[in-house]
Amino acid sequence: MGISKEESPIFNIKLSSVGPGRCTGQDVVHVPSNMDLAMKLHYLRGAYYFGSQAFQGLTIKKIKEAMFKWLNHYYVACGRFRRSESGRPFVKCNDCGVRIIEAECDRTVEEWLEMKDLISQQKLLYPNQVIGPELQFSPQVLIQITRFKCGGASLGLSWAHVLGDAFCAAEFIDMWGKFMAGHQLSAQSYEKPGNQLLLSPEKHLEDPLSVKRVAPVEDHWIVGNSKTKMETYSFHVSSTQLSRLQAEICGRNDDFRFPPFESLCAVIWQSIAKVRKRAEPKVVTICRSDPHDKVKAMLRNSQVIGVVSADFPTAEAHAEDLALLITEKLVDDRRKIEAAVESEKGLSDLVMYGANLTFVNLEDANFYTLELHGQKPLYVSYAVDGIGDEGVVLVLRTPKDSSEGGGFCGGRIVSITLPENEVVGVKSELKRRWSIT
Repeated sequence: MGISKEESPIFNIKLSSVGPGRCTGQDVVHVPSNMDLAMKLHYLRGAYYFGSQAFQGLTIKKIKEAMFKWLNHYYVACGRFRRSESGRPFVKCNDCGVRIIEAECDRTVEEWLEMKDLISQQKLLYPNQVIGPELQFSPQVLIQITRFKCGGASLGLSWAHVLGDAFCAAEFIDMWGKFMAGHQLSAQSYEKPGNQLLLSPEKHLEDPLSVKRVAPVEDHWIVGNSKTKMETYSFHVSSTQLSRLQAEICGRNDDFRFPPFESLCAVIWQSIAKVRKRAEPKVVTICRSDPHDKVKAMLRNSQVIGVVSADFPTAEAHAEDLALLITEKLVDDRRKIEAAVESEKGLSDLVMYGANLTFVNLEDANFYTLELHGQKPLYVSYAVDGIGDEGVVLVLRTPKDSSEGGGFCGGRIVSITLPENEVVGVKSELKRRWSIT
């Protein structure tokens, strides 16, 4: 089942804004870190799908009443960007709010999730707005609530990455669920955590390998039109498939297994290298949560961004060798990224996702801890907008992977965005060599 270009299943669209329930105060500003500004051309788009019980009796009035209290703690997300005299962007915390979109869908949640073109069609469930060209009028966060004819609903999130990474976005939405349940929190502080990377201005650092500079975007924070048309597809790797894959990668070593993420990265890296042939990627970027970052409910970009470099042909390499590189040879690139932004006084225009082939480990993101009326999402999907031509691979856990404290022992959802002319070849290679479809 699909949707024709002539029809749209989404209708009765309404727009509004919701801000903090109390005034933040005059002249309150938030100064993004260098890492935040390095991510300003990227956007996260998420879709949370719920059954009918989750939204039963939840009127838009009740939803907004909880949001007033919730946004008291996330007032920075309600502000709008300005520029200082030097040109460096900052957020004026003026309580303009997050944008709310209400919509209806003429399908059931089950029908929607069974669509073959789900990846492309779910863009109807979250806004694709970017910041600019008028900074003072551009919301950083947009939330779309779409009610399906079965009584189920989706919660769509459009999140400016300059606010924080995917782990931060997941925590943001999870906190809304807690306020919907009537929980209360102490006043939120937005001071930067003490373990933020410190730079030595006098020390020259090499340019980071994980980002590339793009043409100046000024106040329209979007990557310029690329001649390369990108395509996204996703697939589910079951726990049985994953166990077999891990065993096959390690060959005769029965006593060792690479973790799921590193195993998937290795076979996808190898498959893409075979398709690209002479242009095989020898440097890849890895993004994952920072295990040393213990600060919760803080708007910031704290994920690890590292690079892995191979000094051998990756297309013909053993997957075990690539997995070993990812596991043991990751070089943290964050200091260099921050130094690059600092050297240009916060005016840099950079792309990280897709500057190299980029693998993003979202296994630790709390997508399935969100609860409404005691119901967790049936399915959660995330995507990154504003990526470079080398492509991005996202690895998420599945709904059945979300037992509290039980670890992630099940399958994975993999979403791959590549140049359109590579997708068929990569699909074929993954199926031929690794039986992944």
